[in-house]
Amino acid sequence: MSVTSFTQGGYPLTADCFDELVSANGSIRRPAVAIARFIDKHGASELTHRQSQINQTISDMGVCFTLYADGDNIDRAWPLDVMPRTIPSSEWQHTSAGLKQRLRALNLFIDDLYNEQKILKQGIVPAELVLQSRNYLQPCQGVSPRFKAWANICGTDLVRDGSGKFLVLEDNLRVPSGVSYMLENRTVMKRVFPELFADSTIFPVDDYPHQLWQMLASLSPRDGDVPCIVLLTPGIYNSAYFEHTFLAQQMGIALAENHDLYVEDDVVWLKTLRGKRRVDVIYRRIDDVFIDPLAFRPDSVLGIPGLIKAWAKGNVSIANAPGSGVADDKVIYAFVPQIIEYYLGEQPLLDNVETFLCLDPKQKSYVLANLDKLVVKPANESGGYGILIGPRSTLAEQQQMAEAIAANPRNFIAQPTLNLSTAPTLCGEVLEPRHLDLRPFILQGRELYCTTGGLSRVALTRGSLVVNSSQGGGSKDTWIINDEV
Repeated sequence: MSVTSFTQGGYPLTADCFDELVSANGSIRRPAVAIARFIDKHGASELTHRQSQINQTISDMGVCFTLYADGDNIDRAWPLDVMPRTIPSSEWQHTSAGLKQRLRALNLFIDDLYNEQKILKQGIVPAELVLQSRNYLQPCQGVSPRFKAWANICGTDLVRDGSGKFLVLEDNLRVPSGVSYMLENRTVMKRVFPELFADSTIFPVDDYPHQLWQMLASLSPRDGDVPCIVLLTPGIYNSAYFEHTFLAQQMGIALAENHDLYVEDDVVWLKTLRGKRRVDVIYRRIDDVFIDPLAFRPDSVLGIPGLIKAWAKGNVSIANAPGSGVADDKVIYAFVPQIIEYYLGEQPLLDNVETFLCLDPKQKSYVLANLDKLVVKPANESGGYGILIGPRSTLAEQQQMAEAIAANPRNFIAQPTLNLSTAPTLCGEVLEPRHLDLRPFILQGRELYCTTGGLSRVALTRGSLVVNSSQGGGSKDTWIINDEV
């Protein structure tokens, strides 16, 4: 398609970055034709009007997230940008297949670790990396969940490199969040842009709650009956509580806190107004070590005493299974290509970002000599915390990171500073490129499922690579466009 009014108006492409809507020569990429024509017809000023509608709709719907750092005023309206992110379906087919391949292999890996440990004995993955990981939970040893699926819900973070190729940045296998915002983004965009959806070829995302329920139901230890599924939440002060209530409502299941559940004779029961009801599946949104004070932290006030024993005996399923975070470690991430080849006999369909392990003396020396060029991450943090972005760091920050690496090299990895892809984002009243990533959600129970797209998170500050909403990032609706019609 020819250059549109907003590119002619000076949309400033970022050097060496793949832009999601505009090619290097200024032409519009095929999946973005509809939104480009809309801007040509109505002008960029209409985007400002539609952004106001989006903000009002989000406020009316009560879509919010919690920002702990703001003290007294912690509830914030969810930030959704008016400009969607578009991806062709032909590209997504390959990406989705790669995500499913990755989760299959990771679940076989976790099951092996807690049972025969063949991959450790054969030296494919160093045993000390796993056995010394804080996410390797001894009480899970000898357990094998249904379908050998430990991480039933995975949120994999993807980024594009300078050529536009999708790379896996990290796997989130413990209690991944954000899918409710993917769904609410679509609801809002359909209200605000009805004309773009009326005759479009945008793939839907609203089947996710049904797919999630089906996956959870497949885990039930009692075949034949409609299972009792509950979502276990820490409560209203958790930053993801909006998502907990949303998903429970969408699936028509009970939203429970620990005082709503108890274990008797190694069976989990839900307290109801009609008496107790046996629980078959718990979709837990509480970290592993807090879910059972008898098995892990005795000081936990969020857990259910006896839950792990009931789970180990096969009387209840837990998604994600306790211990699945052992494969969530960013050091283990570096070995995922070998894990895929070992368990599946296949080459990875999606590549990792190049990764340096600070526990390796040679690689550690390289990292310490290039802290100003690399992104350094702690192995078990999330939300963008504890990360050093070398080119944007101070000498003092680099020195502090060097000392942390020297004290605990196993806890750090480093990666090149990527030129994350950009997409036009409404900044004030003009469109400017902003960096973004993508978190699709993959489910594994009896079957595998991958969302059509995912949650696109965007850095709202010019030049920033930090996309997390907890640190000032925003979001975009992700449109998978059928390019095979």
